[in-house]
Amino acid sequence: MIDLKKFEVWFITGTQHLYGEETLKQVAEHAQQVADSLNKQSKIPVRVVYKPIVKTPEEIFETLQQANIEANCIGVITWMHTFSPAKMWIRGLNILQKPLLHLHTQFNRDIPWNSIDMDFMNLNQSAHGDREFGFMVSRMRKDRKVVVGHWQDEEVVGEIDMWCRAAAGWNDWQGAKFARFGDNMRYVAVTDGDKVEAELKFGFSVNTYGIGDLVEIINSSSEQSIKALLTEYEDSYQMSADLRTGGARHASVYEAAKIEIGLRKFLTEGGFKGFSDTFEDLHGMVQLPGIAAQRLMADGFGFAGEGDWKTAALVRACKVMGAGLPGGNAFMEDYTYHFDPTNSMVLGSHMLEIDASLASGKANLEVHPLGIGGKADPARLVFNVAGGDALNASLIDMGNRFRLLVNEVKAVEVENDLPNLPVARVLWKPLPDMKTGCAAWIYAGGAHHTAYSQNLTTQHLLDFANIAGLEYINIGADTKLDQLRNELHWNEVYYK
Repeated sequence: MIDLKKFEVWFITGTQHLYGEETLKQVAEHAQQVADSLNKQSKIPVRVVYKPIVKTPEEIFETLQQANIEANCIGVITWMHTFSPAKMWIRGLNILQKPLLHLHTQFNRDIPWNSIDMDFMNLNQSAHGDREFGFMVSRMRKDRKVVVGHWQDEEVVGEIDMWCRAAAGWNDWQGAKFARFGDNMRYVAVTDGDKVEAELKFGFSVNTYGIGDLVEIINSSSEQSIKALLTEYEDSYQMSADLRTGGARHASVYEAAKIEIGLRKFLTEGGFKGFSDTFEDLHGMVQLPGIAAQRLMADGFGFAGEGDWKTAALVRACKVMGAGLPGGNAFMEDYTYHFDPTNSMVLGSHMLEIDASLASGKANLEVHPLGIGGKADPARLVFNVAGGDALNASLIDMGNRFRLLVNEVKAVEVENDLPNLPVARVLWKPLPDMKTGCAAWIYAGGAHHTAYSQNLTTQHLLDFANIAGLEYINIGADTKLDQLRNELHWNEVYYK
């Protein structure tokens, strides 16, 4: 499982020697108190670590250099308690490689009207100290998150939380490996892309592995491990008697367990954080990996079908960002439409591989024929996805840059039985409405594969896009097609 508490963000407070030792002592005490308070906030998923106040270019450079080196440090929060001349920050900011959040706050919430004097003013100068720092970061064209407000305010804490989660998702991509079993589905455009440019820009690598190497590991699965997993299946899911041990169709579930064990071993021993496969290249496997992909996703691995490595990486990032929050993140596909003029909506699903962390209630383990792939009937988890606010996110290669496209949606409860559709499924209404949402998605070039999230917001994805240097397009309640098309045209100029 994904544990964000092993990560930390450094709280770095800027000041200078101008105001004397007593003022510097108070700055340090205040900074320690702010950092400790943020660290104790249950909403913030990582540790907030106080660092000694920085007063000179050398101290700034050394602290930011150490932040780059420290593996568990996923970002830095800066705050100028007093006026900190920003030329002192140039060398340090030049080398900073970790995400940056600029907290524009001050120690006291209120002005002490009856006692305020120049000593107080010299100590509490964030109002213009942070502006000096902000100018330099803008002058250097460095992206960062700016959060404004008192450090004890719930909204401020919430914004820091979202940025920390985005920074964790970005950190997880650095050096990550994603396995591709076979190539992408033949002739499909949007699932393909420039893997070299992705590694240069995002820090993760994608490489292809022969299906024979995986099959060899699958076939080496021990009887003991297979039986243990079969017991787990029977304890965890609703199953018909003929699929349980000794049942007439138990062999299909047995093969599915064998595949999961082998696939999990391949990924774990290889240090992979996600994978993709394609039904066109699974020679030597008895059935497609349905329940295996579903359960591996539920444990935190990224996945997407048909060789779609970009969505597999995005699903993994969403799982990291959403770790510990109620709800799930999973691979999804817009499959078919319900065009009732009074109740239009999308049916999202896939052949087999939707993550059961989205499930409303206990999933069924079922075995049914599959019309493509030419394999034996695969085992899969069948369930409905709960209603509620959600989003679909798509990472696409536009040739000269990558684009992150996000559509806010409203999931609705599945009210029909769908007795002949043995797959996981979700119904949603795209915002702002079906016609606008779908047209906007198509204008923006969004893929048919997405990362579907029940627990992330557009702010999480926007923070992540800003850290990653991604073009970000949002489709939500306020989207108007003419404005969105203008935004796309303006972005073409910007990215040239």
